[in-house]
Amino acid sequence: MKRHYTVEGAGLGLRRELLESLVGGAGTDIDFYELVPENWINFGGQLGKQLRSLTERFPFVSHGLSLSIGSPAPLDEAFLQDLKKFLDAHQIRKYTEHLSYCSDEGHLYDLMPIPFTLEAAEYVAGRICRVQEILERRIAIENVSYYAAPGKELEEIEFLNAVVEQADCELLLDINNIYVNSVNHGYDPSAFLAAIPADRVAYAHIAGHYVEAEDLIVDSHGAEVIDPVWGLLEQAYQLYGTFPTLLERDFNIPPLPDLLDEVRTIRSIQRKTREGQDVSYG
Repeated sequence: MKRHYTVEGAGLGLRRELLESLVGGAGTDIDFYELVPENWINFGGQLGKQLRSLTERFPFVSHGLSLSIGSPAPLDEAFLQDLKKFLDAHQIRKYTEHLSYCSDEGHLYDLMPIPFTLEAAEYVAGRICRVQEILERRIAIENVSYYAAPGKELEEIEFLNAVVEQADCELLLDINNIYVNSVNHGYDPSAFLAAIPADRVAYAHIAGHYVEAEDLIVDSHGAEVIDPVWGLLEQAYQLYGTFPTLLERDFNIPPLPDLLDEVRTIRSIQRKTREGQDVSYG
């Protein structure tokens, strides 16, 4: 049976640098967009009108930054109520967040790793359940890049699977994060990919990164996607079928035509995988 997804095809992350071009009619071959809700909630005026003009024309998903699902601090339920109104007002088809934390008594500018333990998995799953109760929708949680594993008792994939299963939530599969972590922590990315809860994938991210050293990669979202990451995406499609996939670019944002070339690469790999053809990149 074919899996139903809330969006389809190849998408692009909405950034304000791109807004004028997109509102003006460029990028009509993009199948869906993703926004960061914290950057748009309670914005009116010209920016609000421009966003509305896009959400009325295109399917949108959202990717949160500040929920801090693994934090020891209580969930910000006032924020979640504002978020629910925003998601409903713009008919956002999926809300996603990071499997990490970024706050306690104040907010950080980094996504911190949650200890890979059964106790932490149970704690985080309970908080995800509460988020889903408030938002009245199932959310998706993203596998994140991390640079240390404090208190580790489980492998990353075991922790991820435990959280998703206990919370009964979906997975935002970040292909670049698998590659980055495989280099930084010395594991086989194909084996990780083969062990994901594929029936829970809502959509995927793909992005570029920065090579600090041979054994240290930084998940920057500031460069073009490299061939090994494209190859990992192709492996995922071959294992599980073609699922919606979105290009992330947060820094060093090039002209829109360059981003559209990468979006077309996603679509090309999807099409060729469905047709059983050999795939080339670049």
